[in-house]
Amino acid sequence: MDRVSSMLSFVKVVDTGGFGSAARQLNLSASVVTTRVKSIEERLGVRLLNRTTRSVSLTEAGRAYYDRCVQILSEIEHAEEAAQVLQSKPKGILRLNTSPGIPALIARSIAEYGLRYPDVTIHMAATSRMLDLVEEGYDLAIWYAARPDPGLIVRRLADYRLVACASPEYLARHGRPEHPSELTEHDCVIFYDSPTLGRDGREWHFTGPDGEFSLRVTGNLETNSAIAFRRAALLGQGIIMTPAPLVFDDLKSGALVSILSDFLPKQFSIDAFYPHRAHLPAKVRTFIDLLVDDLRQIDRDPCAPDEERSNSPVIQAASSSDPHLAPKRKGNAPGRGRG
Repeated sequence: MDRVSSMLSFVKVVDTGGFGSAARQLNLSASVVTTRVKSIEERLGVRLLNRTTRSVSLTEAGRAYYDRCVQILSEIEHAEEAAQVLQSKPKGILRLNTSPGIPALIARSIAEYGLRYPDVTIHMAATSRMLDLVEEGYDLAIWYAARPDPGLIVRRLADYRLVACASPEYLARHGRPEHPSELTEHDCVIFYDSPTLGRDGREWHFTGPDGEFSLRVTGNLETNSAIAFRRAALLGQGIIMTPAPLVFDDLKSGALVSILSDFLPKQFSIDAFYPHRAHLPAKVRTFIDLLVDDLRQIDRDPCAPDEERSNSPVIQAASSSDPHLAPKRKGNAPGRGRG
């Protein structure tokens, strides 16, 4: 028998002074309430109540048991209230796992979220492989081109494309490649352990009139730091291939110049992954909604005229009315098979 229900019946009998009145308040029959109280006494091997035809009173053991039951039931009520508050109002710690390049992309969203919801603390871990969200206690993962545990719920946040780019200074010194095959004569900054570009980062994928192809590039810097990777390109160290959103501002300002755009038409997704669809905590739901709104603002080609950009977003954010499951990716996209 449910111990909590039995405790509640016992406390109601004491508070109301009888089995019948307790039964009416609990919307139960008097026989059910009587059975529950008797089951407690039989399990404990003590008498809790002195019963007469007109009233009931507590024994010494009954008084001690009653006091603890009141305390336990109050704690249960408080626990349920706390859970309901977390469900309805963003509060607590949001534990977030991302791929290495994501923090730079969502930094503004995190700052805005902190202003809107000061009762939420975001704990963010950027890792080369997606963490086990359930095992390690994370609420949410935001990843490029990931293939997660099939038990996770997936919501597509946005689509993006890859860009190859370099600084104007680098291109002035070394020339601008017009075909991917010319990259073998250039320094390429390698981003390894990338969910988009693969484990070693040297295999760059392209498409052309004859279909898809790939080539291995080389360079004098290999890193898994998104900050070092971007700074190397800005300082003229070499050519990079990267998700377009990470260098959007640099392309728009002219600090970096897009190259080989005709050979990089592939689309990839930025997805949110979380363990459960039902009763999604408010802190997770509101954070995802903010990301969708923010990612919608980034254009496909920051060098294109304004009217062209307005019709061609680099990040085509998912509609909040078109919910959760991202379409399966097709083809040999860079980074397939990474988790």
